[in-house]
Amino acid sequence: MLAVDLTAESLGIDSEHQLFRELPVAISSKIERSVYNRRRCKLFFVKERIRKALSEKLIGSENYFIVGCMPLEVCKLSRSSRAKICKEDYLTSPSKGYCASQNMNFYGYKLHAVCSSSGVFCDFELTAAAVHDIHYLKNIKHNFSSCVLLGDKAYLSADYQLDLFISNNIRLEVPMRVNQRNYKKQSYLLRKIRKRIETLFSQLCDQFMIRRNYAKSFDGYRTRILSKITSVTVIQMINKLLNRNMNNLKTLIV
Repeated sequence: MLAVDLTAESLGIDSEHQLFRELPVAISSKIERSVYNRRRCKLFFVKERIRKALSEKLIGSENYFIVGCMPLEVCKLSRSSRAKICKEDYLTSPSKGYCASQNMNFYGYKLHAVCSSSGVFCDFELTAAAVHDIHYLKNIKHNFSSCVLLGDKAYLSADYQLDLFISNNIRLEVPMRVNQRNYKKQSYLLRKIRKRIETLFSQLCDQFMIRRNYAKSFDGYRTRILSKITSVTVIQMINKLLNRNMNNLKTLIV
């Protein structure tokens, strides 16, 4: 089940109807499509453990990490008032939000993530679109220690920088605003490393079509997101074992 799920994501097949049309009869005859969907959702935490185990092996002793987020629409803003997607529970319902980097209002979720400087996803979380980026730092500070965390201007906060340093010796590096007192431009090397997570997000949007949604429930939606991120990690592991460029994600896992 997991092999079929991850292979489908790497091939860009995010429609289960299309997947079962392309699967060999020997596989598709053994499980019905709706049963496959339910079992895939139930394997969420198993898949997450696999992803974490692979990412730990890929990261090794790196101590530079990048934090960022991207908007994920579940439907167009004009349909948000009558849409029923992912609204089965108030706590996990989507909401309206604003993305400053893309200068757009949207309805859905935010994907918050941390990746290593080599481009491996270490941690991620889905929140409603209305949640500000900086609140994600509260949840990740216990998962990292004695490292440098690079972020954009959305994470600019002296209080959070001090809290991360005191609690787990995490140095939060954020570019200063031009109108700040004692302004100092961030070094070119740190700005270059920071772009790694933007490249990962672009690959998720392009090859893995993370912004295209066919799920109706939140469990189905988060399972799709996890499958895409796990598929990225599996391809990176295959590339590393074969001594290829780890971030050449066009390599198929078949």
